[in-house]
Amino acid sequence: MLAPAWDTVRLSLHILAATIWVGGQLVLAGLVSVLRPFGAQVPRAAARRYNQIAWPAFAVLVLTGLWNLAAVDGHQSTGYRAVLIAKLAVVVVSGLTAYLHIRARTVKALAWYGGLSGASALAAVVLGVLLAG
Repeated sequence: MLAPAWDTVRLSLHILAATIWVGGQLVLAGLVSVLRPFGAQVPRAAARRYNQIAWPAFAVLVLTGLWNLAAVDGHQSTGYRAVLIAKLAVVVVSGLTAYLHIRARTVKALAWYGGLSGASALAAVVLGVLLAG
């Protein structure tokens, strides 16, 4: 059976925003070493431009995530609720560490926060797949 139109819109927006937030982090992480030889400002400029796209995508993720919660009936299993809580936690970690990555001033902090943001974003994807069934 095909999903109702609003379910399709909600899930499509959520997945599109996730591809930008998570996929963009992975792509940018892969490009840093290629961009660095062109000057220290080049990776920073790419990251600043990515942030202009990524943070609105993160906002869409949060909004469509809330919409997803509203669309789920209240009779979910304890396991579902546990996975949901874990997903919410890693989403918060991803957003917070991405913010800290932007504010970082040392190479060590950039690497640490960038890695945590990317890893927690990937964890959110996996947990989202579990929730979707």
